[in-house]
Amino acid sequence: MKIGVLTSSRADYGIYLPLLLKLKADPFFELEIIAFGTHLSKFHGFTITEIEQNGYNVIHKISSLLSNDDEQSIATSYGLTTLKFADFWQSNKYDLVFCLGDRFEMSAAVQAGIPFGVKFAHIHGGETTLGAIDNIYRHQITIASILHFSAASSFSEKITELIGNSNGVHTVGSLSLDGIESFKLIEKSLFYDRFKIPYQEFALVTFHPETIATKLNKEYAIEMRLALAQIAKKLFLVITMPNADTMGSVYRKEIAKLKEEHPEKVLCVENFGKENYFSAMYYSKLLIGNTSSGIIEAASFGKYVVNVGERQKGRLQSDNIINASFNYQNIIKAVDKALVNNIFDGINKYYNKHSADLITNQIKQLNEIL
Repeated sequence: MKIGVLTSSRADYGIYLPLLLKLKADPFFELEIIAFGTHLSKFHGFTITEIEQNGYNVIHKISSLLSNDDEQSIATSYGLTTLKFADFWQSNKYDLVFCLGDRFEMSAAVQAGIPFGVKFAHIHGGETTLGAIDNIYRHQITIASILHFSAASSFSEKITELIGNSNGVHTVGSLSLDGIESFKLIEKSLFYDRFKIPYQEFALVTFHPETIATKLNKEYAIEMRLALAQIAKKLFLVITMPNADTMGSVYRKEIAKLKEEHPEKVLCVENFGKENYFSAMYYSKLLIGNTSSGIIEAASFGKYVVNVGERQKGRLQSDNIINASFNYQNIIKAVDKALVNNIFDGINKYYNKHSADLITNQIKQLNEIL
């Protein structure tokens, strides 16, 4: 069975990894990686090199991302990605193509496949993020797909509502957490030395723009910087940089200013990779920001998360989430609360022990129909 996997960023590739290992190891599947988006951007860490190091037989590379991140540039990148994939789908045929999440470039690649009858399987559909335009892209991808692998039953219900029936809808948990119970962390001293982190407690920080409220992002980015400057008096800050969203450069500018003002208290990382990122999460004191990994993965590492703003609003939350508005005083208060709570010992609502197996088994069962 010939399988294509669309990956457009460091984030979705890390989520895919448990499934990719299963597909690569099983002779039933002929696996091809289709890499595009920020994977091919040197500004975002040129993460195609990580994919190449993982030893896939076929890796397609499609470059279509503009360097600017204003609204016009994002719309142009969307159109360019669609054009590039029109040529790609004309020349490349698959029994099934995996797509994941809600990125604009992922939506563009999928939309281009509709006239060609490409059979898409969507992972992480049915979720709601009211503070991000990705909410629209996610639902577009869902409607264009024939198979759906959601992270929770409530998301499967949303997918059923969107497509009008429950055919091909499966609840499998979050794929990124597959095998988390046996995940091998990087040894602590090696991790700290690798990234030159001082031997002290640190917060893991990731902020992305709110792409619904684009005009407010300059104000939000300043509030972020003011809050982090105060938090840096208590904790070292390990900051993973924003992805290629509208107005992402505004946050990068404020993070750069923060680093300039507090060079001994801030580490900026363009791309950790999954092993380093999970190790960073485990060794951190808490998470701060508005990234989906805080919502989906942090509970499995016993971490409290200060979730800022409305980018993740509407998403299912475990009890480790402490919500705060984009106000520096509110962010600081939420961080203080998280530090008092210390270690989270509740359940992760996104966890299922066998996500990758559930997906591959469903594909095999449906192979004749496909």
